[in-house]
Amino acid sequence: MPLISILTQLTQPLVEIFYPRSCLHCGDAVEHSDYQFLCSACSRELFLSNPPSCSTCGYPFFGMLAGPRVCPHCTELDPLFEQGKTLFLAKGPARSIIHALKYQFGFYVLEDVKVMIAKVPSYKAYFDGAILVPVPLHPTKERERGFNQSLVIAKSLKDATMAKDLQNLLVRKVYTQTQTRLSRTARHQNVKNAFALASDAVVIPNQTYILIDDVFTTGSTLNSCAAVLLEAGATQIKVATLGHG
Repeated sequence: MPLISILTQLTQPLVEIFYPRSCLHCGDAVEHSDYQFLCSACSRELFLSNPPSCSTCGYPFFGMLAGPRVCPHCTELDPLFEQGKTLFLAKGPARSIIHALKYQFGFYVLEDVKVMIAKVPSYKAYFDGAILVPVPLHPTKERERGFNQSLVIAKSLKDATMAKDLQNLLVRKVYTQTQTRLSRTARHQNVKNAFALASDAVVIPNQTYILIDDVFTTGSTLNSCAAVLLEAGATQIKVATLGHG
């Protein structure tokens, strides 16, 4: 082990005694928490998506489940994918995690995401043997942002699960406006025909592919990506996101 790594391991506990980390959501010191960047109080405000949950997007059902396994968010969606999973609801501290990752180069929050994954066994097992396919950004948008958050998330998921591989099978051929303030119908039109198969992509019909994005809102982006994989011959397509917004 390099000397600098040994010194870091020895000194880090002392550093954190005198200079404890600040919670990225509320700013208080992070002490006695399961997470490195969320304090214990904020961590109790996390809504992890344990079963039962919506079979399309992974939104958790609170209490006993009776009737269809599709939540109100997905009633207007005609999914081209088989199933969806979400790790947490994107509100409160979880929203701060996504914001830090997406807009502040906060890759460090992925260490806490891995802790959350370990707390939701059904989410972790979901990736077993699958090939992860990150939703691509348009090259112009990726240059502006400096990275593709979906690719960063996919890499972290591959490390934290038993996923088989990560492959960039898709490209974004149309520069679209941000989806944040668009209606459901406008979101669908905004991403229609926005994606294409990468020139070097090889799609195996019986392989399970899981499309990876940061947040599930209406499912329009993921559905558009699934359509490309279906046309390329994929028969087993699922989706997964960190948050549900």
